Amino acid sequence: MCGIVGAAARRNVIPILIDGLQRLEYRGYDSAGVAVQSEQDLLERVRKVGKVAELRSALNDTPVSGLTGIAHTRWATHGEPSEQNAHPHVCHERVALVHNGIIENHDALRASQQQAGYRFTSQTDTEVIVHQIHHYLDQGQDLRAAVGSTVNDLEGAFALGVISKDEPGRLIAARRGSPLVIGIGEDEHLIASDVAALVSETQQFVFLEDGDLADITCDGMTIRDAAGALVERPVKSSKVTLDATDKGDYAHYMLKEIFEQPRAVADTLEGRIGSNRVLEEAFGAGAPEIFDQVSGVHIIACGTSYHAGMVGRYWLESLAGVPCSVEVASEFRYRHPVVRNNSLIVTLSQSGETADTLAGLEEAKRLGYGHSLSICNVPESSLVRASDLVLMTHAGPEIGVASTKAFTTQLVAMLLLTIVLGRRHAMSEETEARLVNELRSVPGKIEHALTLNEQIRSLAKAHFGDKHNALFLGRGDQFPVAMEGALKLKEISYIHAEAYPAGELKHGPLALVDENMPVVVVAPNNEMLEKLKSNMQEVRARGGELVVFADADVGMISSQGITALPVAPTEDGIAPIIFSVPLQLLAYHVAVLKGTDIDQPRNLAKSVTVE
Repeated sequence: MCGIVGAAARRNVIPILIDGLQRLEYRGYDSAGVAVQSEQDLLERVRKVGKVAELRSALNDTPVSGLTGIAHTRWATHGEPSEQNAHPHVCHERVALVHNGIIENHDALRASQQQAGYRFTSQTDTEVIVHQIHHYLDQGQDLRAAVGSTVNDLEGAFALGVISKDEPGRLIAARRGSPLVIGIGEDEHLIASDVAALVSETQQFVFLEDGDLADITCDGMTIRDAAGALVERPVKSSKVTLDATDKGDYAHYMLKEIFEQPRAVADTLEGRIGSNRVLEEAFGAGAPEIFDQVSGVHIIACGTSYHAGMVGRYWLESLAGVPCSVEVASEFRYRHPVVRNNSLIVTLSQSGETADTLAGLEEAKRLGYGHSLSICNVPESSLVRASDLVLMTHAGPEIGVASTKAFTTQLVAMLLLTIVLGRRHAMSEETEARLVNELRSVPGKIEHALTLNEQIRSLAKAHFGDKHNALFLGRGDQFPVAMEGALKLKEISYIHAEAYPAGELKHGPLALVDENMPVVVVAPNNEMLEKLKSNMQEVRARGGELVVFADADVGMISSQGITALPVAPTEDGIAPIIFSVPLQLLAYHVAVLKGTDIDQPRNLAKSVTVE
């Protein structure tokens, strides 16, 4: 959710903080603010509603400077977007704090603090933290000890950056449940919610573990674990480059990331497939032994990743003969799940920091459900560190809030998993060889799908410019693809969209169909095609306008009420991957027509690190 940046340096840290916030803006863009220790050892704070550009403009008009500072871009949870609710929060001009997460016991803390005479100026849960730190400072504790005492009082998830005017040059960082990294520069140490914020300053990072508290100056740092013991965390080199986080010549990050998919998929496959086989060692040490024990799969995920898991269920059961369940992570730990013995718990997450998915994995471990596999795009994320096996998607940084390349690379990863489990169950060597060859063709077929860009732009203008609702249809493993297409349209164009299995039209959705509701259909060349055509005729009989993405071998052509776009002939095994791409382009071009903020759609954030 929210983005945090902090720095202790021998130079003015304002440029570091603002540039870092700009790169973290995908995490939150309701408001932004900075606080620095001035040369007079005072706290200077500037906050603005809106995007980081508003804050940058204010700092240009009224410059502040300092060698130590913290900054924040907010995605509102408690309290509306306003200057009063923007971070950093300050107590008695003595201590300043930025926070990512949710404090669950803030009501109780607020009540006790008000009794003690603390005055609240915001509606946020965060303000109780800064007051609590001030309380311990007043008791004679130094800043590190005061933060350490405070975190013991907190219930919930947090990443914190804290400075005090009493201790110039000192920055305290702490995390529990929300990500936080330390960047190591020359004569400076930096903190951020993720490495993307700091790649212009350093490639060397320390990834804080859950419960860690770091005491940071420009010259060095010490880290204590949750028990208070001094620990050493390894320094790792990040492969994220500055170019990877720029959108180049593209109008939006989302468009850039859609067009990066051939390369991203190729990177996902690199080193994972041989001539006719998937190399199961790519899943991590001990993978073959773990896979030998697997009798079922239980997938836990949220949002787009959940849709990838749903496609995976079709593959695992139809191709591999392995029983599979798919769970919305936010529901999993609350419904008393029953999971098969010897199940492989698979979590899917772009960021690896999704709070609900992490909590689901923790609950699965508590219940003793087999081994765990994380399919993830961020190597040092919490989910990766918590899992027995890992398959990195290697999609590269994804900045746009609406996930695109993360989805297609997750699908590729799910098919790789299907194959390695399938060889132990219902899949023949011939089928594995066929699927491996199909996987090799995916980058090229995505390239072909991308050539539809201009046609889809025209289609969007003709069919969606004045529309407020849409229906997406698919059958079999294309139903989750339809769900993902509807989600993309909702996320960035704000058009209400639903997805249904096409065979369910008669059980309710047909009541909605008229000339004002475009119906989008994904039509691969498979055994369900004729039934799908019948479903399409049901729509046409009610005056519905059809937009059909059809396999070129189907021979479907445009006619009255039907606009057909041919997708490259695609084998059924990989069709969900390929047919996802035109739906992404459709959502993008509709959003351009609507004039929405495509990369930072309202009310949404990229990494959902709170429950």
